[in-house]
Amino acid sequence: MKIAFIGGGNMAAALIAGLAGKLVPGANIHVVDPNAAALEKLSREHGVTVAGATGAEVAQAEVIVLAVKPQSMREVLHQLLPQLQAAQNAGRTPLVLSIAAGIRAADLSRWLGGYGAIVRTMPNTPALIGMGVTGMVASAGVSAQQREAADQIMKAVGGTVWLDNESLIDPVTAVSGSGPAYVFYFIEAMQQAALEMGLTAEQGTQLAIATFTGAAQLAAQSTEPVSVLRERVTSKGGTTYAALTSMEESGVKAAIVKALHAAAARGKELGEQLGAAD
Repeated sequence: MKIAFIGGGNMAAALIAGLAGKLVPGANIHVVDPNAAALEKLSREHGVTVAGATGAEVAQAEVIVLAVKPQSMREVLHQLLPQLQAAQNAGRTPLVLSIAAGIRAADLSRWLGGYGAIVRTMPNTPALIGMGVTGMVASAGVSAQQREAADQIMKAVGGTVWLDNESLIDPVTAVSGSGPAYVFYFIEAMQQAALEMGLTAEQGTQLAIATFTGAAQLAAQSTEPVSVLRERVTSKGGTTYAALTSMEESGVKAAIVKALHAAAARGKELGEQLGAAD
């Protein structure tokens, strides 16, 4: 499989690190980015071919990964269109795989002249250490083979969750795309409390991060619902009970649920804004 990346930023670099020499040889990966330093690093570390602008190498790819900022997408696709047309004229239909937040598949297709082989994804930042999770949805023009290729590519940086309806990408964005920030926010609160109660900053950080890591792994490895795991830590009248009772009285769970709804609504709004017609 030949893969072209349009964009060589952090998420693209994480994917390339997971793919090169594993799913495909580094030489089968082509990266386009105006940042010469980023290209030099990717070429040196992974043996990929690079270019500062879209060219014939992109037209030869079976998968084209769109890894640019959402605000730049329309201009990038305008530059990409001739390469896609060249591929189609040669009897090939490359898969276009977008990892850009907010841009809907219908808008990608429209900017590409009605192109149909598009998979839209929503990865998250733990992909940078190979522990991400990506929501994915395929357009009607995507073949079973292309869907499998998309799945393999995104599994290079973590798990995948396929969706039947693109409208569910906004909830995925709210839960997992933005989710790492919620975890960091909670860790910050635990660190602050640790300091206020007399622990050092280093001790509070170590305890908070280790607790999150361990609890998450316990939840991942357990066959029981997280509600049961929570109940097992919560003895009536004990310290955990006191903390959770305080959270319930402060409406913490309701506030978190409300926040995720706000994130999903903003994702939908951004999609509409970014995809607005000229």
